[in-house]
Amino acid sequence: MISYKSKQGYSLTVRITFSSLLNLVKPHKTIPKTHWCADNQWDLGRSKDDLYRFFILIAGLTLFGLGESMLVSSTLGNSPWVVLAEGVSNYSPFNIGEATFLISLIVLLLWIPLKQKPGFGTLMNILVIAAAIELGLYIFPTSNEISWQILYLVIGTALVGAGSALYLTCGLGAGPRDGLMTGLHDRTGVRVGRVRLGIELSALSVGALLGGTLGIGTAFYALFIGQSVAVFLGVVARHTSQ
Repeated sequence: MISYKSKQGYSLTVRITFSSLLNLVKPHKTIPKTHWCADNQWDLGRSKDDLYRFFILIAGLTLFGLGESMLVSSTLGNSPWVVLAEGVSNYSPFNIGEATFLISLIVLLLWIPLKQKPGFGTLMNILVIAAAIELGLYIFPTSNEISWQILYLVIGTALVGAGSALYLTCGLGAGPRDGLMTGLHDRTGVRVGRVRLGIELSALSVGALLGGTLGIGTAFYALFIGQSVAVFLGVVARHTSQ
């Protein structure tokens, strides 16, 4: 319980309980229906509501990219998909960027049996996240201080989860990897966090076998990104769902 008394004599008491804190970070089992969710995946801003939805989409993708850039700047290990892309580049004529593009196409092909369809958000995922990563690498300098490295790692993972929760609830189409996650979730009924954990561990394992670089930050991200997405989906569901 926190109490505050002003100079005028007014008092304010805020009760903070352990259960309320737990409820704040309670993960959500599915993708919530929000008031900004589009009726179809190609609503491109023909009304004020569509423009608001577009803003939420861009904000989510930007947070996602900034989170990824903080993971890179931590120098403790990249995300599993970057490890995979590096591994593919070791056994192909592609560089890491080209390998990432190739992997995205393969993941999109996996959408077919899951009956997932790309949308406007799928295209924006590729463009905005790439730009946000470059911006983040400019904003967040690397550091040799372990405290800063850990801070980057934790905040970066949280930002990716928050960004995912925002743009997934726009209904404009998920990114290649998130579409695979939601498709498997819809087909199997397995919780979103567990599905994402399985996908990330699979990418990490294959990338490591192909010689991709990984570290303690990679393991942290793989273990907690699913829970981060689920927690922020819970925040969205409790405060903005219909």
